[in-house]
Amino acid sequence: MEPLPPLLLLGGGKMGGAMLAGWRERGLAPSVVVDPAAAGLAAPGVVVVPDVAAVPAGFRPAAVVLAVKPQQAAGVVPGLARLASGAVVLSIMAGPTVARIGGWLGDAAIVRAMPNTPAAIRQGITVAFAGPGVDAAQRALCDALLASIGEVAWVDDEGLIDAVTAVSGGGPAYVFLLAELLERAAAEQGIPPDLARRMARATVTGSGALLAASNQDASALRVAVTSPGGTTERALAVLMADDAWPALVSRAVDAATKRSRELAG
Repeated sequence: MEPLPPLLLLGGGKMGGAMLAGWRERGLAPSVVVDPAAAGLAAPGVVVVPDVAAVPAGFRPAAVVLAVKPQQAAGVVPGLARLASGAVVLSIMAGPTVARIGGWLGDAAIVRAMPNTPAAIRQGITVAFAGPGVDAAQRALCDALLASIGEVAWVDDEGLIDAVTAVSGGGPAYVFLLAELLERAAAEQGIPPDLARRMARATVTGSGALLAASNQDASALRVAVTSPGGTTERALAVLMADDAWPALVSRAVDAATKRSRELAG
């Protein structure tokens, strides 16, 4: 497998760092990270610089990856215009659209994508949209970059990326909240704190592994665990009430989708 070509990564936070680790495992040509607080990402073949002005002269990336917070983008992304010329721009920012990013960078080939934090263990899922002007080779490069951190799917409607952000982008936080609440509820029932934590984590991770290994729908797996007249049925009667989980999850995803659209500016 050939190494990935030279990349410029703008933003070396948790997601940017996780992606860089996946690319290095895959094999990566000499690349540059632009982030004043990411000196720890420096490694053989990876140069970290504090700002765009410090990018080595003559460096020409095949892809420019935008991994800064959307609130910071307007102040830093326009400075990449010369480096983005001839490269594909891969944005993992929540909110800013292909059109808005194009307004900052001019005539650029832009892919907008939303990964999630399991990318840190190469088990993420990313949904991507290719904007106008992205050719087959550029799309294939972006697919390879994203496949280095987990599954990849593509959509033809950019508007879906906001909902993707709400579901899979934020989804790990919802799952972690479930583990947190299970642990708390176990402790409330008198289970020792260490055991409550162990039970909650193993239940969430084990159930996720079972779901991943099964070809059944999640609803079918739920029903299989729910004995008529049993304890799980009693609990689900509370969780699945009209004003409980079904309504709350829909409201939560709707709120996150709307916020992603607001961040588009």
